[in-house]
Amino acid sequence: MRKEYDFTDSVRNPYAKHFRKQVTMRLGTDVIEYFKALSEETGMPYQNLINLYLRECAHSGKKLTLKWAS
Repeated sequence: MRKEYDFTDSVRNPYAKHFRKQVTMRLGTDVIEYFKALSEETGMPYQNLINLYLRECAHSGKKLTLKWAS
């Protein structure tokens, strides 16, 4: 492996902006604590774990069932 690399002729990936998009979400502290603990176990950043979980829900078509107390 070289100490330094020359990137003067490199070109940015034009499709990279389509890979991820930054959003702001308010998550419960219990949710964040859960994913942070899972992050410690797996060694993967908790934001990536949340993204993977949401992606799995989206791909499987998982629907949320809400039951309001009356």
